[in-house]
Amino acid sequence: MPILNVQVSAQRSDALSQGITETLLDLTSRILGKRRELTAVVIHYVDPRDWFVAGQSLAQLKKASVYFDVKVTDETNTKDEKARYIAEAFAAFQRLLGDLHPESYVYVQDVRATAYGYGGLTQEHRYQHPNP
Repeated sequence: MPILNVQVSAQRSDALSQGITETLLDLTSRILGKRRELTAVVIHYVDPRDWFVAGQSLAQLKKASVYFDVKVTDETNTKDEKARYIAEAFAAFQRLLGDLHPESYVYVQDVRATAYGYGGLTQEHRYQHPNP
């Protein structure tokens, strides 16, 4: 049930949106063990002229960048899983976008089960009342 909020420095295209979505669904299910059918991806495109690193736009630098966060229930993933996820995500976006600026970020956000949920129920409720 994670949600991924993605900001990418590129011109929007259906092919790129599909590539980003498939890549993140694969990584999130394979490495973090999250259910693909409960994972949402929201993509925002930012013109490279409007994304700055150290005062220079990515357009000037001729680089691409990405920032995304994925919210997961606290204590459901290990440090090693999160480190692997971040490393593989960076490599995947390098393949998707080309020359990726090292100042590209992935944030695996651990959120409390009592403060996070979907469908009107918290993750804590789902833990306490599992479906038969």
